[in-house]
Amino acid sequence: MNPPDPASVSDRLASDRPQNPSLIATTAFETATYAKVTWRLLPFLFICYVAAYLDRVNVGFAKLQMLSDLKFSESVYGLGAGIFFIGYFVFEVPSNILLHRVGARVWISRIMVTWALVSAASVFVKSPASFYALRFLLGVAEAGFFPGIVLYLTYWYPSMRRGRMNALFMIGIPVAGVLGGPLSGWIMQAANGVRGLANWQWLFVLEAIPSLVLGIVTLFVLPNGIRAARWLDARQKQLLEDNIARDGHAGVEASLKSIVSNGRVWRLAAIYFCCMMGLYGVSFYLPTLIKAAGVKDALDVGFLAAIPYAIAIVSMILVARSSDRRNERRWHLALAAVAAAVGLYASTLSTGNLAFVLVTLSLGTAGVLSMMPVFWTYPSSVLTGTAAAAGIAMINSVGNLAGFVSPSIIGWMKDVTHSTNAGLIVVAVALFVGAVLTLTQRLTSASADVSSPPRRV
Repeated sequence: MNPPDPASVSDRLASDRPQNPSLIATTAFETATYAKVTWRLLPFLFICYVAAYLDRVNVGFAKLQMLSDLKFSESVYGLGAGIFFIGYFVFEVPSNILLHRVGARVWISRIMVTWALVSAASVFVKSPASFYALRFLLGVAEAGFFPGIVLYLTYWYPSMRRGRMNALFMIGIPVAGVLGGPLSGWIMQAANGVRGLANWQWLFVLEAIPSLVLGIVTLFVLPNGIRAARWLDARQKQLLEDNIARDGHAGVEASLKSIVSNGRVWRLAAIYFCCMMGLYGVSFYLPTLIKAAGVKDALDVGFLAAIPYAIAIVSMILVARSSDRRNERRWHLALAAVAAAVGLYASTLSTGNLAFVLVTLSLGTAGVLSMMPVFWTYPSSVLTGTAAAAGIAMINSVGNLAGFVSPSIIGWMKDVTHSTNAGLIVVAVALFVGAVLTLTQRLTSASADVSSPPRRV
């Protein structure tokens, strides 16, 4: 039987004791304080993530014209799309440790400005070598951003609130798809040949501008932590710090060596790898799959590509809320993985039927993206301090190697079989493996290796 959600228990206790005004006032004060923090932080972080994800995956739309212009094969594209994650992997852990040491404000700003400049430089791609080099450098530049934000949210929210907060932040991925699909399609249709640049070149330049602007703004609006937030009064800061301190007893402060050698952390990384196989299979090939279903106009491809992401926004929020309300993670994560596997496999059964392809890809996309906020409640619940910085970054970097494997496999298989179906089936199998790992492994992670009692998440 699932334990009750602590938030709902607190609310019931308050409603059962209307004669106790101090209890009601405290509950209302805490609710108002977290609402203030959320409205101050989440919209900005969300917008930053939309810009980040757009710059990472807009190569999927550039592919519609870039491959024919530059005479690239599908294998060259798949390797170039995926090599981003090699640079990302190498620099992820050092980047997150530096964020923990120097502060989120400066480091996140540095990350965003750097990746914007590298993304815009993709306009100069002429050969496979230059394509590979710039994709690798983009991974180096962006390394640490996503796990850095996950870590940053642990500075503000106790574990019982993180599922919802992670979801609010991570819906930046499907929103990037909803907004980026039509935008990218419009640029690809309208900007071809303007000032001597191809449409895919304009795509890289124009979509890098928001990241550059937001990176500069970060220096002025993002506090490093609770104490640095001028918009909170002393009482609000104390409440937030007390909740984090109380929640911190469930976590583990450990050395980097102990995190790297911890088998449970590696199992979490394996589950996340399976999730990322699905995410980047969708992200880098969704426009191609829609085009293969009979849609030729780039703007139409863009609008249709927004549909699976729009459905995923609703799915992410509902699954995360259900997981928080029931204080249950394992089955929510596993069932989302199964839904993703079924959707992506089913999309291969009738590739010429546009309606069928959209329905099945929507199921697959919603399943993949619903896994993410639930998954990230695990490492942020059992690790603290430097251990959290290193552990979250390690899990994310190892998991994101799937961003190299997934498009490389799909691209290579398409060159060999002249279809994306075989590659998508491999991705679906990986997602099913992720579901099995979730249900069969103990996911208490590092907390089971120390003297503190294990915590069910």
